[in-house]
Amino acid sequence: APPVTLRDVEDAATGKETEEEEDDDEDDLRSARSGVTSPASDTYLTPVQDVEEEEEELGPEYTNGVAQPPTPSTPETVVIDGVEYPDEVIYTIDLNFHRIDKDVQRCDRNYSYFTNANLAKLRRIMCTYVWENLEIGYLQGMCDILAPLLVILDNESLAYSCFKNLMVRMNMNFPHGNLMDNHFANMRSLIQILDSELFEHMHQNGDYSHFYFSYRWFLLDFKRELEYEDVFRVWEGIWAAYHCTSNHFTHFIALALVEHYRDIILDNNMDFTDIIKFFNEMAERHDGRKILKRARQLVHRLQTLIDS
Repeated sequence: APPVTLRDVEDAATGKETEEEEDDDEDDLRSARSGVTSPASDTYLTPVQDVEEEEEELGPEYTNGVAQPPTPSTPETVVIDGVEYPDEVIYTIDLNFHRIDKDVQRCDRNYSYFTNANLAKLRRIMCTYVWENLEIGYLQGMCDILAPLLVILDNESLAYSCFKNLMVRMNMNFPHGNLMDNHFANMRSLIQILDSELFEHMHQNGDYSHFYFSYRWFLLDFKRELEYEDVFRVWEGIWAAYHCTSNHFTHFIALALVEHYRDIILDNNMDFTDIIKFFNEMAERHDGRKILKRARQLVHRLQTLIDS
């Protein structure tokens, strides 16, 4: 069998869009393209249903529905609130807003808070963030990070402010950053020190000691692994640990998740495929209080080893 790559894990374990789905985004956008007025508005420009008509309307800078850099002699601009923007920038914003719309519609719809009105709030906050951080754009998972903040604060301005500051730390967990590899390396070292038997099992059964299966945990600070009440509890624990214990508490929570099911993993001789399937099936079924308690115990164990 071909070796498992991190991209395979991102696609399988996180529900992240594949390249084909991203292409579908652009195809959907080109077949029913909607423009933008401002991030605070939910109003779209008139849809253009036919791609060929759209290309004709937009001009020669579009080839097969794909934006091309405008020629210096004939710059294309769009005026929004009195400000001129290059057409390629508008296309980028348009594509990001289209992806936001898709994710907002499927974000925690089973949670009672997310009525249509509150989903509209979620969309406006997310669009505002993308508008102000276009170099980053929208990446799948951002709605998951924003949603609990909106639920607990129930205020668009406060939720946006908290989300913006939280993303200062979380942003580098996304594919354009470099923190995910650090997380995996730290997890490998941590389990070698605190549970060498389990590490050897992981190493010998398909070698999933790379911890790729924990990608979603670090990407979203365990948001998809826990029910909302436990998400609030775990997030507060992570944030508090930054000030009083360690800024690596997320690694101890991740190890606690594995250690909590240690006997199941060993008794069933789980390999890499088994472990991904197991934790996907266990999503939102973990006991957050027990996981946090075990994480604190792991911190104390490591501190004891260091002191001795």
